[in-house]
Amino acid sequence: MDIKGCTALVTGANRGLGKAYVDALFAHGAAKVYAGARDPATVADSRATPLQLDVTSSEQIARAVSACPDVTLLINNAGAMLATPIIAPNAEAALRAEMEVNVFGVLRMANAFAPVLARNGGGAIANMLSVVSWYVYPFNATYCATKHAALAVTNALRVQLKGQGTQVSGVYAGFIDTDMAAAVEAEKTPPAQVAERTLEGIIHGLDHVYSDVAAEDLWAIASSSPAQLEAMCQALWDAGPPTWAV
Repeated sequence: MDIKGCTALVTGANRGLGKAYVDALFAHGAAKVYAGARDPATVADSRATPLQLDVTSSEQIARAVSACPDVTLLINNAGAMLATPIIAPNAEAALRAEMEVNVFGVLRMANAFAPVLARNGGGAIANMLSVVSWYVYPFNATYCATKHAALAVTNALRVQLKGQGTQVSGVYAGFIDTDMAAAVEAEKTPPAQVAERTLEGIIHGLDHVYSDVAAEDLWAIASSSPAQLEAMCQALWDAGPPTWAV
């Protein structure tokens, strides 16, 4: 798909990676970008079209479909991460909250906008996933569970929407240098890099976009030696939580 001249909708577009997606889309010549945010007043980019959009709200999604009939590219970027292990007093609440955004939000948006994309020639959907779509980082296990589920949703969308000509890409990254990972003491990828690689992947029709070194390296291990990855996760847990997860 060509980004130049497209009409895109980005969820969670007011800051962090979402803002980087808006910047990258305009740099690639997008004709129009709807910047979805729970509070559209927080969208500061005057080039973008602010859109009130909470992906946990079916009503707001329905209004977005009415307001954005010209969309040819949907970027499901909105996400939630609560840094919760699977055995914890708040594990169920954390998992439900993260699922609402990371999985059901993607599901709602895809179901709502698939007919729009079909009417506009097929277009594309890019879902922001994570390296933890492939393994479980134990101190952030509920989030990992949602990204495993979001990967399955993404793969199912690709199969089901192929017939209408809609390209579906999954985007994988390690920690990204945004507010979501602000407390994490580890190497982080600039959001501009993730956005740029995502758009390049869409342009080249890639089903899977590895947007940083962490994604490339971890996919190599996950695909060739899953037992090695499981052992790494066990070692991390046995060593105790990092300061950001305490």
